[in-house]
Amino acid sequence: MDMTGRAAIVTGAAGSIGFAGAEALAAMGADLLLVDIDAAGLDRAKAALAGHNTRIESIVADCSRTAEVQSYVAAAQDAFGRIDAFFNNAGVPGKLAPAHEYDEDEFDRIIAINLKSMFLGLRHVLPVMVAAGRGAVVNTGSIASERGLAGAIAYNTSKHGVIGLTRTAASDVGALGVRVNAVMPGVIDTPLLENMLVKMFDGDIAAGKAALGKNATLDRIATPSEVGDVVAFLLSDAASFVNGAAWAVDGGALSTIKH
Repeated sequence: MDMTGRAAIVTGAAGSIGFAGAEALAAMGADLLLVDIDAAGLDRAKAALAGHNTRIESIVADCSRTAEVQSYVAAAQDAFGRIDAFFNNAGVPGKLAPAHEYDEDEFDRIIAINLKSMFLGLRHVLPVMVAAGRGAVVNTGSIASERGLAGAIAYNTSKHGVIGLTRTAASDVGALGVRVNAVMPGVIDTPLLENMLVKMFDGDIAAGKAALGKNATLDRIATPSEVGDVVAFLLSDAASFVNGAAWAVDGGALSTIKH
């Protein structure tokens, strides 16, 4: 799983899962371009990765806008002269409401950030990889890619779509030397989750984590690094015969949960 001399792009790199993927890739020796709309968060991520013996660059971009996706692809090529790996990860959870009450503008916003951004990333990174005859992509789905989690119609729809993008792109470019897979994280221990649990469990974050952890057969929630390590594996040559797959990183939740 040595990626010394390889170059990777990570979108949503200021977030917990994006940073965990970047950290795992840096530990394997990959040069990185970190991408996020959050400039301050990017600076923190870049500083946190400075201890690795690899090159770390960053660029602020809205991944749902074509011109800005083209900008980060060009930045990676300018910096490294190649793109070997792509963690296509940018996304947001969105607001919660029943399907029959969901706001149309919010639905459009979530689809743009979570699904269109994934398509645009594939659309502009894959030609570089195909021209080189090599490369690997991991898209970020969710357990919501396979379940209709109540109150989250926009998020669920976007994450179902990510798996469709993954499987189609894998079929298109597999024979051209490029692999495309997806991870489907379950409940992950992040600051965003803690903010949600404060509201859901009257401030008792520990009780909230314990309750959500019971959805998994491992009886706990995950750390971001447990997702990042799987991402790094799928982007490495160790996963050379894995293509078009959607890997659940959920502690077994999808094997048991109803919705």
